[in-house]
Amino acid sequence: MIIADINKIAGRTFPARRWTRGMVGQAGQPIPAKGFAMGYVVLEPNGGQVPWHNQEQEEVYMVLEGTGEICVDTERQEITAGQAVYLPPGKFHQLTNTGSEPLHMMYIYCPGGDVAHWKQELEGTLPPAGVGQTPPLPQGA
Repeated sequence: MIIADINKIAGRTFPARRWTRGMVGQAGQPIPAKGFAMGYVVLEPNGGQVPWHNQEQEEVYMVLEGTGEICVDTERQEITAGQAVYLPPGKFHQLTNTGSEPLHMMYIYCPGGDVAHWKQELEGTLPPAGVGQTPPLPQGA
């Protein structure tokens, strides 16, 4: 039996003001799994985010605490604690904390494996919305 304790996972911080702790997946996660990946994320108040990106895997974000704005493709909507959003493969998406308290969320995507946007963000090479092949954010975002 393998148990991952969120309180014992150091995680890493990202430039877009979030702290991510991987719990399940391949790349050295506490629970090794090939079929899916799962983690816990805290977005800082007033603008912390998972920036505009896409990936080949299908994914779900589940907001546990806080309030944010979710953008998926051309849609934009408020999302709050207790709500989950499905992110289809290939669709650009972004989650921004719009509240004055931290936003806590879990992600799960499958199949498992690395997603390019983490490395790109850390290296400063994540293309901004509306530049090159990256579509613009939905109106008002």
